[in-house]
Amino acid sequence: MKKYQILLLSLLFDALGYVSLVFPPFDFVWAPLSAYLMTKLYKGREGKIAAVISFVEEALPFLDVIPTFTLMWLYTFVFKTKKVNTKV
Repeated sequence: MKKYQILLLSLLFDALGYVSLVFPPFDFVWAPLSAYLMTKLYKGREGKIAAVISFVEEALPFLDVIPTFTLMWLYTFVFKTKKVNTKV
């Protein structure tokens, strides 16, 4: 999947998280689903850590305004530095 497709999905999933501001019982379904989707979009250790953060953020009231998926996209594709081989 291309990085901008992942960005669009991340924006969509963050928007879905806002549904619980209007319909709070949605969190019971969305919190575990968002954690699962996070592990599918972002692989490895970072994806698992982000999944836990996403689950907690969606499960707790009033934290739904944090765009967890979009922040993870920014971390993955903008801020994360590539490992450079420094051996001579």
